[in-house]
Amino acid sequence: MANVDTLADGLLQIGAVELRPNQPFTWSSGWKSPIYCDNRLVLGYPILRNQVIAAFEQIVRTDFPSLEVVVGTATAGIPHAAMLADRLSLPNAYVRSSAKAHGQGKQIEGYVRPGMKAVVIEDTLSTGKSAYDAVDRLKEAGAQVLAVFTILSYDFDEARQRIEQTQVPAYRLVPYRALVRVAHERGVVDDSDVDLLMRWRESPSTFGA
Repeated sequence: MANVDTLADGLLQIGAVELRPNQPFTWSSGWKSPIYCDNRLVLGYPILRNQVIAAFEQIVRTDFPSLEVVVGTATAGIPHAAMLADRLSLPNAYVRSSAKAHGQGKQIEGYVRPGMKAVVIEDTLSTGKSAYDAVDRLKEAGAQVLAVFTILSYDFDEARQRIEQTQVPAYRLVPYRALVRVAHERGVVDDSDVDLLMRWRESPSTFGA
């Protein structure tokens, strides 16, 4: 199984993570950010994609052998959840951001039944809203949510608070500090950039204000 540094290096190499400490991006929330992550790009690189799924699989086999269904967040978590479910020969489902306004009005699509043990797959964990909203919807449906899995986490305080509130742990393949360390070792960022990147993580909503 690929280790943290291998996965972090892979994300940087394919451009799934872009670091611009001095030319920050603007997120949809309006936040200014020195980092932009698009882990959908992982889908286009079979070696890295398989390393990600293998890492998720190892967590399941080690910590959650009784898992019964793998659930993705819409839309970014869906393909990773489907591949992991296939690897484990388990049912698969996904949670919409909101219920459909037509048909059966479902928000949870796929095979989820009351009492089933589930994990939620998200590609990137920022504030944790989409992942933990999915956790809440699954709990309302009677599922037992064991954990959230994500490729990368920014490790924001907001996400940590959601973890504490729900008592559903988050397993991240690449923690933010590890990503920044690997980027520094590869020469992607210098010492002053590292300081700036860490300050941003501590207060993302006020960065660049």
